[in-house]
Amino acid sequence: METDYAIIGGGVVGLSVAWGLLRRGLTVTVIDGDDGSLRASRGNFGLIWVQSKGLKQPRYAQWTQTSAAAWRGFADELSDLTGTDLGLCQDGGLDLHFSESTLAATVQQYEGLRETLGGNYPFEVLGANALRKEEPHIGPKVIGAILHHQDGHANPLRLLQALADGVRRRGARVLNGRQVVAVVKADMFRISCDDGTQVRARKLVLSAGLGAITLGPSLGFRAPLRPQRGQVLITEKLPKLINRPSITARQVDEGGIQIGATNEEVGLDDSVTRKGLATLAREAIAAYPALGAAQLVRSWGALRILSPDGLPIYQESATMPGAYLVTCHSGITLAAAHALRLPDWLERTADAPDLKVFHEDRFS
Repeated sequence: METDYAIIGGGVVGLSVAWGLLRRGLTVTVIDGDDGSLRASRGNFGLIWVQSKGLKQPRYAQWTQTSAAAWRGFADELSDLTGTDLGLCQDGGLDLHFSESTLAATVQQYEGLRETLGGNYPFEVLGANALRKEEPHIGPKVIGAILHHQDGHANPLRLLQALADGVRRRGARVLNGRQVVAVVKADMFRISCDDGTQVRARKLVLSAGLGAITLGPSLGFRAPLRPQRGQVLITEKLPKLINRPSITARQVDEGGIQIGATNEEVGLDDSVTRKGLATLAREAIAAYPALGAAQLVRSWGALRILSPDGLPIYQESATMPGAYLVTCHSGITLAAAHALRLPDWLERTADAPDLKVFHEDRFS
């Protein structure tokens, strides 16, 4: 089978890119693994998060803002086609603080970034009294918060479902349960899968998450990625308790509260631990004491995909021109940019975003 683009990896990142290419009339084949694959798309926190991104690289802050601003249109178009409500809410997000010193230090960083961005970094500092007007159930140990108005959240599983449905409706071929075993290039890329399937493509996008660690070098990429485990807790469905999301907890549109997440360097182990879950519960109750009476219904562990500096990698291969590495740990936040802006970069149009700072040569 022949196609304009072969996309290796069918998670949120790969499917977002596929969606964007299909919108432009290009043909796409997505090659995805099986249910045993390590999938960040099925275990993430669902935040669309601008604050704290790009403190050391302002271009990352701008790229994140670009995506956050495009999310509503992206979600509406995807929902109109598939009938899936993505549960999008972008009323701002809170960075909660338990000490005056950490709050002051963070505000100083944000003010510096806002100046660098020419004032385009809309946040405000909420003291204890102002915060409790916004969040009546916040605990007394929280001394204040930073409210960033570009933040929000969505339902990540519905996003994954809608993307998988949407790319099929737009005509993509999606090959599930396949592992790519070889890629060669002559006039076109020829991708061989473990079941004998072969795909011929004009261009190739590697968006296989942690799978890029092993496949990337054969395509000319360093792919200096590592896993980082995040454990998450979910409560029963509750009456409205949390108005705006934070990295500590968020209440989804169905009523349950998602509590997260740990940051653990444990290799490819995505299991949950008593210690990790206890830490999450303790921090959540400190922020929202009412959660102490909530019933927990499930938990899970999932693996983030991190580069050495935490930023995305967007790069064309020097040894296999036409092959691209697209990887990041903020696949939900950046989904709109990947769908609506990255195709210009892949097709080298006049509207292509400048992504040079995300080249993996920065790790040389």
